Amino acid sequence: MYPQGTKGLSRIKSRIRELIAWADREICMEPDEFAYRRGWTVNRAGFGCRVYRDPRFDQLTLPAKVAEEVS
Repeated sequence: MYPQGTKGLSRIKSRIRELIAWADREICMEPDEFAYRRGWTVNRAGFGCRVYRDPRFDQLTLPAKVAEEVS
């Protein structure tokens, strides 16, 4: 067992999580800013992975089918 006990181990794990979160933000900072400026939604999908979505896609509709004219 380490002299600092489990309390010190939890601090180390917490610090590692903080460093991973910081690295993730640094990696994705530019694409995230680009998306936010355009009003897109940004969902974190894992380390260094994001899903970007333009909400205007929800407003799109399919064009009505045009009946074919046969002469």
